[in-house]
Amino acid sequence: MATPKDLEDWFTYHTESGSQPARYVLIREGAKQLAGIINTCCQESADKSAAFRKLRECVMTANAAIALEQPLMPFHADAPRR
Repeated sequence: MATPKDLEDWFTYHTESGSQPARYVLIREGAKQLAGIINTCCQESADKSAAFRKLRECVMTANAAIALEQPLMPFHADAPRR
């Protein structure tokens, strides 16, 4: 069961700070790239629509993870990606 503190944290605006803006951009750029691949490779269908909807949900959930938790280590946008 969610605690009152959980509800307060989940439904309160969290101002961007530190590396958060750069991480939001990386998440959106990666999702946009995948959306382009899905758009090119998949025919128009309910499944394609669902893939886009779930990708958008994924971005929103990842953004929430960034907003609600501070990173344990500093983030560098120019760091090598795996």
